[in-house]
Amino acid sequence: MVAAMTAENDAAPQDPTEPSAPAEPAAEPPADPVAQLRAELDATKDKYLRTAADFDNYRKRARRDVDDAEKKGKETLLRDLLPVFDNLERAAASASQSTAQAPEAKAIAEGVRMVLKQFLDTLERANIRRVPSTGGPFDPNLHEAIQQIETADQPPGTVVAEVQAGYQLGDRLVRAAMVVVAKAPAARPESN
Repeated sequence: MVAAMTAENDAAPQDPTEPSAPAEPAAEPPADPVAQLRAELDATKDKYLRTAADFDNYRKRARRDVDDAEKKGKETLLRDLLPVFDNLERAAASASQSTAQAPEAKAIAEGVRMVLKQFLDTLERANIRRVPSTGGPFDPNLHEAIQQIETADQPPGTVVAEVQAGYQLGDRLVRAAMVVVAKAPAARPESN
């Protein structure tokens, strides 16, 4: 009996990492190597095209995000500067209405007008434009009506006066123009 056990142990030693299951029958011979290489090439080409498309989409999205951030920054700065600009316009209008100005006051008024012109030129270069209002039809997308006035001089729905200018950055409205809108005069009761 000891001899039988020794004979079993002397047989080929088993590697513990190898499975103890019997060996599988030999696989079928490999297919055409050229066809395999073509399939690998097609799969690699497909991965490459997908990666290139993903990168192109990422690049476009990143550019759009940068452009949006730039517009948002311009818009925020413009909103902060518009009250200053409004006061500068008021100062220029007040200076021009003054009839008896001392020579020094005329020089200051001219300086304010020059600064105002420079500011307007800068806005124009930045694609920021004033919303057209007085004399045109009321547009709720561009104007904020703060008052209606009865008048026969203008057709109803026409902007009669601008209280505060509105501005657009490209096609985007930054601030609506505050306007006074004409309405038809009320019918007067006839007296007997």
